[in-house]
Amino acid sequence: MDTPNSQQKAAHLLNDLESIRKLLGDDGLQPPLLTDMVSHESTQIPLLSEMIGEEPTPPPAAAPVPKAEKAPDALLVHLDKELRTAAQAIMQDVINDFAPHIETEIKRRLDAHMERLLSQHLS
Repeated sequence: MDTPNSQQKAAHLLNDLESIRKLLGDDGLQPPLLTDMVSHESTQIPLLSEMIGEEPTPPPAAAPVPKAEKAPDALLVHLDKELRTAAQAIMQDVINDFAPHIETEIKRRLDAHMERLLSQHLS
């Protein structure tokens, strides 16, 4: 059962995620459905079967940055890394909070479906 404290915590985490999304400029983007494949043109997660027997390849090295541009870029890279790390931590908190509820709902639905199937086959 949800307690008022857990509901407040969940609302706070969702507000944090929304703030991060706005900071990153993803206002117009919609999250993918669970049935959609998530991929970018240059980035795809390999399947385990594709990785078996293959040596991992290191990412390509970045081109050297001229010294005049290095200071602002280094700050932006550092800020980007910190924002992404904070977003991942918040997302993990949300996952940790909602995973038990999702698992309970899946079990409940599976049990109901099994009961329907058994009653159809037994009658």
